[in-house]
Amino acid sequence: MAYVTVIDEQNSAASGSAGNSLPNSAGALFQLLRDGTPRTRSDLTAMTGFARSTISARVEELLDSSLIRPAGENSSTGGRPPSTFSFNPDARAVLAVDLGGTHARIAVTDLAARVLAEKEQELDITRGPVAVLDAVGAIAMELLQEAGRGPEDLLGVGVGVPGPVEFATGRPMSPPIMPGWDHFDIPGHLRQWFPGPIMVDNDVNAMALGEHAVTYPGVANMMFVKVATGIGSGIISDGRLQHGAQGAAGDLGHIATPDGDTTQCTCGNSGCLEAVASGPAIAAQLRERGFDVPHHGAMLELVRSGDLEALRTVRQAGRQVGLVLAGCVNLLNPSVIVIGGVVSTAGEHFLAGIREAVYSRSLPLATQHLRIVATQTKARAGVLGASTLVTGHGLSIENVNRLVG
Repeated sequence: MAYVTVIDEQNSAASGSAGNSLPNSAGALFQLLRDGTPRTRSDLTAMTGFARSTISARVEELLDSSLIRPAGENSSTGGRPPSTFSFNPDARAVLAVDLGGTHARIAVTDLAARVLAEKEQELDITRGPVAVLDAVGAIAMELLQEAGRGPEDLLGVGVGVPGPVEFATGRPMSPPIMPGWDHFDIPGHLRQWFPGPIMVDNDVNAMALGEHAVTYPGVANMMFVKVATGIGSGIISDGRLQHGAQGAAGDLGHIATPDGDTTQCTCGNSGCLEAVASGPAIAAQLRERGFDVPHHGAMLELVRSGDLEALRTVRQAGRQVGLVLAGCVNLLNPSVIVIGGVVSTAGEHFLAGIREAVYSRSLPLATQHLRIVATQTKARAGVLGASTLVTGHGLSIENVNRLVG
């Protein structure tokens, strides 16, 4: 797997004091090696302008911490070939947790977001935080054993949950589809198994990080839209994940649809996008028309069978999503919109509805180079993003300096 590009979204107050981010520190030098390219001491001296003695000292510190490792020798132009060094993604592990409305995907990854062990199972978020997180803890301990790791090997734990999160505390804030989770201390509960840093974010923010890091590392402005039990989006602007003032940025599902629909939403309002275009909403519309679709899984089977009414309903749901996204395109001007979540697996009819509405209702300049595409990371977007969330923080200059100190 290619080494991922990491978005460091921790501010300086969260990451540590300014004294830990010296420009000639081991942490600063480490950032140059994170792309996995082997480099010699001479390469690093030329790149940084540091004294050769400083480079040698910092390289030794990073070797002692196992964050870098010898990578062989470069070809010589005369004399002894120079040694090269590169990032060691096996130095630590990350526990990545993606919680959805009805499922959990849990993975142990290395520091380059390569999955070492993984499990997905049905897990209803409405069971409440204690039951769900206890199940996560038990599964995670099994996966760590499978990967040959222990809790002490973790750089940290990343968790995505299907609701708004106060990012500074890791607590869900009035999440519509998570009864019993409001203000629950997720990091505090998980700390009984995992003593290191525990970072919690909205699940779609994590998916945006994962898709960006693995598939679109060179894209500065993009959105990831998840359409499943709920609807949400993660926004990356100027290369950084945007949380907003209280962590509520990207809550696309509770924007009212432009057509004045009055369907009641779980948030208490009516006509929200989630109430008319999510998986359960599409299934409900088909039930009203006489189809036997008890849940959105059955709706997807109907779509895949080629039923014309199901295809029309899914395409119309795509248009509803697209009408809301058109406003986002005019406001944010992303160059890529990635569509994920289980409803996106309905195929091109859903995407076609989205594209139809976005391209017809957005400004021509905003859509001139816009791509609207299906996710490439598929079901793994959440765990890859949760892993990236941890490494973005844990491998920052300040925290690497702490690790080698």
